[in-house]
Amino acid sequence: MSAEASDPAAAGADVPVEDLSYRAASHELDGIVEFFETSDVDVDQLVAKLERATAIVDELDRRIRRTRAQVEELVPKLEAAGRAVESEEDPGVSVAGEAGADGPGDAGGEALF
Repeated sequence: MSAEASDPAAAGADVPVEDLSYRAASHELDGIVEFFETSDVDVDQLVAKLERATAIVDELDRRIRRTRAQVEELVPKLEAAGRAVESEEDPGVSVAGEAGADGPGDAGGEALF
């Protein structure tokens, strides 16, 4: 069995980078880094591994930038929705303070009118 056949990162090398999940791409990149850290780097695979690593890094960077832009767009919308919900609620009135909470016509000893 060849070293490449037993290497899970090498097995994914046939899959286009765009089709890899973030986790799979990151795992494959880790495998490529390990390849370069070994003392017996296969010169025949050197350029192919560098090209694949570069493609993976570019793709992961693109995904991170896209996700960051989506988050930056969505967070203000979420905050605005939260403020709208808060303004619809009257923070001065709670279920416990409503008429009838302590008994009919009794709001904690205070007059309702």
